[in-house]
Amino acid sequence: MLANSAEGPPVFQAVLYPNRSLGGKGFTILMGAIIVVSVLVGGAFALAGAWPVSGFLGLDVFLLYLAFRWSFRDSSRADFIRVDACGLNVRRVLPNGKSKEWRFETAWVQVILENRRLLIRSHGNELAIGAFLTQQERASLADALNGALRAQREAPARA
Repeated sequence: MLANSAEGPPVFQAVLYPNRSLGGKGFTILMGAIIVVSVLVGGAFALAGAWPVSGFLGLDVFLLYLAFRWSFRDSSRADFIRVDACGLNVRRVLPNGKSKEWRFETAWVQVILENRRLLIRSHGNELAIGAFLTQQERASLADALNGALRAQREAPARA
């Protein structure tokens, strides 16, 4: 939950996180299959007298493992977006578990979709959000955020 959520219910709330299509069990099965194939191919090359190939196959498996671990670590990041009476709040959780927060007043904030980036601008500052989203998802988020900001700006006029 973001700070100052006691100001009333949110007009808009979203959690953005990267797609992770391969889970832990799938990763274990995939790496097991890659290791089996590498051992069989490396063994065949070793029997044929080309034993250095086995070392390179082992290096390939290790580098592939590191690439997957890096991808899994990077997929643990998330953006929490909330529009309420306090304004537009963004909390970003980084892969290392630390988080950063930004707050924008609804009267001044602009949500802009440009050059395949979704930006939140206010008073000369800008924050890119949803970098891991597809272009269609960014456009949908921009529309939803602009609608929520419009509703929040008009809310005091109705009261």
